[in-house]
Amino acid sequence: MKKILRTVAAIVTAGLVTSCAADPFEQSSDTTSANDSSTITIGTANFPESEIIGTIWASALEAKGYDVSIKSGIGSREVYLKALAEGSVDIVPEYSGNVTQFYLSKTSEELPVGATSAEIIEKLKTVLPEEIAAGEPAPAESKDSYRVTREFAEKHNLTSLADLSTLESVTVAGNPELKDRPYGAAGLKDVYNVPVKDFLAISDSGGPLTIEALESGAADIADIYTTSPLFGADLVTLEDPKNMILPQQVLPLLRDSAVAPEIRDVINEVNQKLTTERLIEMNERSAGAEKASPKKIAEDFLASV
Repeated sequence: MKKILRTVAAIVTAGLVTSCAADPFEQSSDTTSANDSSTITIGTANFPESEIIGTIWASALEAKGYDVSIKSGIGSREVYLKALAEGSVDIVPEYSGNVTQFYLSKTSEELPVGATSAEIIEKLKTVLPEEIAAGEPAPAESKDSYRVTREFAEKHNLTSLADLSTLESVTVAGNPELKDRPYGAAGLKDVYNVPVKDFLAISDSGGPLTIEALESGAADIADIYTTSPLFGADLVTLEDPKNMILPQQVLPLLRDSAVAPEIRDVINEVNQKLTTERLIEMNERSAGAEKASPKKIAEDFLASV
């Protein structure tokens, strides 16, 4: 019990530190304005994979002679898409299913359960704001997934999200915004009748603190991306038979008026070489013992393709 309490305290402290950052744009690697027509500004979300993808695109553009700046760690989807719409950034990495769901949430329409990758891309094109366009999706997919420890799965005979409905109560761990996502705690209740009792907000996108919450028993189930390193943890990914979690291909969203066709061509070309396996490899280099920088990872990737 003492170990669990210490873990929860560490998690809450980490979450408070993250949430109290004064200004996400202070993490920018360059202070050049996105409104400077000679500079392309790429913004990234507040997790390493997004920064790696953004840096790959930036490095590819720089190799073609373009002037590029990166604003890293902007925040959650609500924050960086607002930055894109307002012109603070010109391009952001996105994930097809979640961003389509985000824009659809502003209408009365919903994505059908089990929507395919192609259906999602087509729908995205119809719901994007007028000033925003989508580039070509990569083969790479980085999806939310729900995981439990092997011990917990075996104890309760769990293989899928549907099995969680047999439990008396469940504590879910994930990024703060996950609580209200259609595929988050709310979705678990609505789609699978999971008795969600508590939600543990941890701002590390399925990283070490989230994994520690599972291993310590502070959480029963956690949202950990399919491309996230597990740091040796023995976890089981629960199946999603109703396809509550949508396909999530990597693709660029961009300001239509600010990004010329030839710039889009560069990003689309390198994006077609980005696979799920390479994303996993790059995330392991970033979060593992090597602690490789996004710039180093991007340079090595581009040199290998």
